[in-house]
Amino acid sequence: MNNDLLVSYLSLRKSIGFIALGMPVFLVIGSIWIGDCSQIQSSISDYYHTVMRDGLVGTICAISFFLFAYRGYDVKDFWATRAAAVLALFVAFFPTIYTDEIYPPCNVVRPIENPLVNAIHFSSALLFFLVLAYISLFLFTKTDHPQAMGQRKKHRNRVYKTCGWVMLACLALLALYFAWLRHRFPGLAAYDPVFWLESLALWAFGISWLIKGEIFMKDLPQPPAP
Repeated sequence: MNNDLLVSYLSLRKSIGFIALGMPVFLVIGSIWIGDCSQIQSSISDYYHTVMRDGLVGTICAISFFLFAYRGYDVKDFWATRAAAVLALFVAFFPTIYTDEIYPPCNVVRPIENPLVNAIHFSSALLFFLVLAYISLFLFTKTDHPQAMGQRKKHRNRVYKTCGWVMLACLALLALYFAWLRHRFPGLAAYDPVFWLESLALWAFGISWLIKGEIFMKDLPQPPAP
C-alpha cells in the first residue's frame, strides 16, 4: 500500500513538472503549426486570444487537476497544493484583456472589457506563483531526519531553493517591468519580456516538481547490511 502510494505521488509530481515545463513550448509550436503564426505573443496569457486558447485553458486545468489530486505528506502540503489548484482555475477562467495590436492570422480576439476579470486573472497568477515558490522553498526542502540528511537530499534542496528564488525573481522583474521599465524603455516590448519571464517561472516550477518526482538526483540505493 505504501509503495503504491509512493508511485502515485511520484507520478503526480512528474505529470505536474512535465506539463509546466512544456507549456510555453506547446503554445508557441501549436500557434505555428495550427494557426500559421510564428509571432510569439506578449505573454503566456495572451495565447488565450489565439487559436491556442483551448490548449492554454486545458493545460492550466490539467495542472490544477494534478495539484488537486496531490495530497503531500502533511496538512501544509495539502492546503498549499489545494490553494495553487484553485488559483490555477482562476487564471484559466478569468482571462487577461488583450491590449496589443491584432495581427491576423495570429490573433482570434474575443473582447474582454471587464477590468474586474483582468484584475482577478493577474492577482490569481501572482498568488499562484507565490504559492509554488513557497512549496519549493519550504515544503520540498523538508526532511524527517535533518541530522541524517544525505548528500543527494542536500543537492536537491539547493535546486528547490534555486527554483523558488527564480520564481520570486521573475515576479519581481515582472512587477518592475509593468511599473516602470515598459514606460521608460518602450523598445523592450519587442523582445516579449513578459512571455520569457513567465516561461522562466514555469520552467523553474516544472524542474522543481520533476526533481521531487525523482526524475533526477534521486537517492542512491542503500547497500545491504552486512
